[in-house]
Amino acid sequence: MSVADDKRRLRRIRQELRSAPRRAPGKIRAEINVTPLVDVVLVLLIIFMVVTPIIASGVPIELPWTVHHDRKPDDGKDIIISVTKEKHVYVFGRPAADARDVTRMVEEERRKHPDKAAFIKGDRQTPYGAVRDVMEAAHKAGLSDVMLGTEETKVNQP
Repeated sequence: MSVADDKRRLRRIRQELRSAPRRAPGKIRAEINVTPLVDVVLVLLIIFMVVTPIIASGVPIELPWTVHHDRKPDDGKDIIISVTKEKHVYVFGRPAADARDVTRMVEEERRKHPDKAAFIKGDRQTPYGAVRDVMEAAHKAGLSDVMLGTEETKVNQP
């Protein structure tokens, strides 16, 4: 190819560009590119899928079943005390050594938020005495509103 051929080809391209239909000078052409939006939504979905189990994680407890189950929405205002089947006690997921430790941790939380109630989640295989000791410790901390966590069951379920 020579320089002359290149010049001819450039002239022809310029003419084609000049003869192409043009839009009106004041007209705005609005197009939405959806690809970045989809990318952002997928990233947020992945983030929520990873973070949700971390937020909802707590002490694994198998709650006892009840037929007449009163539902109370979780508003995040309750002091959650968990008792495992091995009689280990946790307040907000932090281990408590004994009943005095539970009383101390509940009192600390009550100082920050005096209107909180206690929600005790006792494993269904935990001896009653262990849960009763935790209830007594919560009562010593000044809590008068103590709720026991249960799972709702249907009549034909075990």
